[in-house]
Amino acid sequence: MVTMQDVARAAGVSPMTVSNVLNGYPHVREDTRDKVLRAVDDLDYRVNVAARNLRAGRTKTIGFAVPEADRPYFGQLGAKIIAHAATRGYHVVIEQTGADRERELHTIAGSRNRMYDGLILSVVGLGTRDRDLLRTNFPMVILGERVFSGPADHIALPNTEGTYAATRHLIERGCRDIAMVKGNDDLSDASVTALRYDGFRRALRDSGLEHDPARDIAIEELTMAGGREGTMRLVDSGVRFDGVVCITDTVALGVIRGLVDAGVSVPGDARVIGFDGIDESEFSVPRLSTIAPDHDEVAARAVDLLLDRIAGGEDWQAQEFVASFRLIERESTV
Repeated sequence: MVTMQDVARAAGVSPMTVSNVLNGYPHVREDTRDKVLRAVDDLDYRVNVAARNLRAGRTKTIGFAVPEADRPYFGQLGAKIIAHAATRGYHVVIEQTGADRERELHTIAGSRNRMYDGLILSVVGLGTRDRDLLRTNFPMVILGERVFSGPADHIALPNTEGTYAATRHLIERGCRDIAMVKGNDDLSDASVTALRYDGFRRALRDSGLEHDPARDIAIEELTMAGGREGTMRLVDSGVRFDGVVCITDTVALGVIRGLVDAGVSVPGDARVIGFDGIDESEFSVPRLSTIAPDHDEVAARAVDLLLDRIAGGEDWQAQEFVASFRLIERESTV
């Protein structure tokens, strides 16, 4: 294997000069630079980037751990994180935790062994009681809703505010008997379901509308299949409804499919709105109205916070950040 010393001997310069040329150091004479570059070409020298990064204490790689890599939301957020990290010269490795608490803890513990410089972790299994387990000197940014005021930087979505806006939107469109298709999480914890359900109920209360628990449909998995199955239960129950707030866009796509299969027209008989602003929501039939958090903002903030921690050492104060959002009105609520 050709080494930097071999290049230095061939060019008649010191290894330090070769290093200066390869790193773009400006104060190198042109004739010296030319000699070094000719020697590099003649010897087919390749910089061992991995070894150089390890010597510098950096691998230029960060981890991004998500509950489910096959969900549109996490795939699209991951693409934005990869793109933003690339502008800072970093690569991203994606891991899947399966929304399992122990696997989330294992990911945190194993990140150093995987030679990441830092980790962005989207939590689902970990909760408020696990704050102290996140107390580590390894750079980490938490995405999600269940670990507020913890020892790591935390970025959350506008869950309560966004669902409040979604519900008010249906009310403003004339809906009075509004259902919600949500997860089956413990509502006493700060889960996505609990926070979005809270926004739903607040909007009903502030509008003077009755909250009927019979119109609350809890589903096991936040998938299109889960949304369709929950919708069929709602229809079969015989309870009256003219609008549906869905915990995610993915669930909402299944809800629309279930309503159409049951002979309920959207938006004629029932208006439907989702949450997440995934790309697919614009291409459903009808096009889905949605609460769209600023995912570019989330990705940029997560990467920038993490790289700031990587560059700044271990002494920092954890930050909390909630993303902004906009309501996108489409055919499913007109």
